[in-house]
Amino acid sequence: MTGDPALERAPTTQSPVQGAAQSVTQNTARNTARNTARAQRRDRLAALLVEARQGDSDALDAIVAELTPVLWHTARSQGLTQQAAEDVIQTTWLTLLRHLNAISVPGALIEWLVTTTRREAWRVSRASRKDDLPGDDTFDELPDSVLTPDELLVDDERRRALWHAVESLPKRCAELLRIIAFVPRPHYDAVAAALGMPMGSIGPTRGRCFAKLRLLLAKDPDWSS
Repeated sequence: MTGDPALERAPTTQSPVQGAAQSVTQNTARNTARNTARAQRRDRLAALLVEARQGDSDALDAIVAELTPVLWHTARSQGLTQQAAEDVIQTTWLTLLRHLNAISVPGALIEWLVTTTRREAWRVSRASRKDDLPGDDTFDELPDSVLTPDELLVDDERRRALWHAVESLPKRCAELLRIIAFVPRPHYDAVAAALGMPMGSIGPTRGRCFAKLRLLLAKDPDWSS
């Protein structure tokens, strides 16, 4: 006995109910923050569209830089090759230039671009198979597996979170994971030569790097959403 009540007091533990309530509160706060960020992104893109209509080329460049990754995913998800997807995206941006004033609601810019990209991707895909081109009503019957513009934004946020996490890794891990991501089935001898590593260490290093990456992503709400 110390005689000091403060020292003898039992440690406070959190009940399961309190823990669950805290988790719900934290999830709600994260969801609110994400929804706010997405709304702000839409508003910012809408403002850029208005500026582009007024002849601001920098505003148009900003739109292209921010939304090209989203359109790239849209085009590639239709099964197009890299070259075909690049052509589709270029056509989409040219279409936007011709119809800058046709988007009645600037806040709908993302939906307009995604729909335009998807339709052009379908046209190119069908043409490459020498099938009849679909009519406009065909695109109203897209399967449920096609991502909506909001889902594409979430997917874009997850890609940003992934590469932010990769860049946060030690240099050797970041270099190794970039090679794995962009080189299909890389040979370990080529990877070893590129990174100056013993070939036998590539596999174990790869495993450790992925473990570190998983830990980083688990802490990122943009990835776990």
